[in-house]
Amino acid sequence: MGRRTLASTKVAEQDERLVPIEARLPNEDLAGKIREVHRQFGRVLQQRIGELGLTLGTWYFLRALWEEDGLSQRELSHRIGTMEPTTVSALNAMERLGLVRRERDPHDKRRRRVFLTDHGRSLKDEALGLLDELDRQALAGFSKAEAEQLHGLLGGVLRNLKPHGNH
Repeated sequence: MGRRTLASTKVAEQDERLVPIEARLPNEDLAGKIREVHRQFGRVLQQRIGELGLTLGTWYFLRALWEEDGLSQRELSHRIGTMEPTTVSALNAMERLGLVRRERDPHDKRRRRVFLTDHGRSLKDEALGLLDELDRQALAGFSKAEAEQLHGLLGGVLRNLKPHGNH
């Protein structure tokens, strides 16, 4: 089994709810389980949105623009968590598909703002409906209270892992 360090002992002493590493089953690390769930969500979502001609790459950008149209390329990169060259490549593909258009910012000619086209906007309801179906599939067999608890617990994990000041 792994050895306990002074830091891990102090953390365990601070909160007895923590499960010691020695008490977990093999291959039961939280990060691995979350990654596995995320990958499966991605696979199923890609399958479903593929019917609309979308990819996971375009999905994240569309979601951000459905929430707030007219973001700059840099703002999109930050919201989605991609590097700017990746964002530019994705937006080039999305322009070719007729999902977005880019315009110079009238107040800052160095910036380009990204706007949904009518086609990009028209996919919102159907695409988000597919996401709702996926959520229902994932939570099948859970009570409403269990689903709410799961959301709360995952939110707590996220808060715990964010750097201080970014809550």
